[in-house]
Amino acid sequence: MIKPKMTVKPFSSLTTQELFKIYQLRVAVFVVEQQCPYQEVDDDDLRSFHLMLQDDDGSLMAYARIIPEKNQTVARIGRVIVAPDFRKAGLGRYLIQVAINQAIKLIPYTNKIVLAGQAYLKDFYHSFGFHDVSDVYLEDDIPHIDMEMVISNRHG
Repeated sequence: MIKPKMTVKPFSSLTTQELFKIYQLRVAVFVVEQQCPYQEVDDDDLRSFHLMLQDDDGSLMAYARIIPEKNQTVARIGRVIVAPDFRKAGLGRYLIQVAINQAIKLIPYTNKIVLAGQAYLKDFYHSFGFHDVSDVYLEDDIPHIDMEMVISNRHG
């Protein structure tokens, strides 16, 4: 696996170029590739930490956002994406591990990490310690499942 450069920033610290690359990748995959017309840019972006993995040329290889929830005790990981040109190289696994680590670091009282993952990735997320907390449901005609991971031994 190529060792990407990791950057994590709150929305207010993103450059216009970074924001453009994030939105360009998210729309290309979540709206166009998955043929799912929906309002991809939402208010959660404003309060999220944006995790970017980039190659040496500055291309966005992978991305996820980390959203503080419920009095800083729950972190939600969302918009998990690996750019098409960088798939099948282990970046997804690296991205999730970094997102978990950053959620714990950036949101000091986090005792739970939650996500709504596409159902076909269930075993992938389980391999990190997530477990199902819902049945499979359709979100924008794509099967999803809610999952969570309890963070133990946190002292804030």
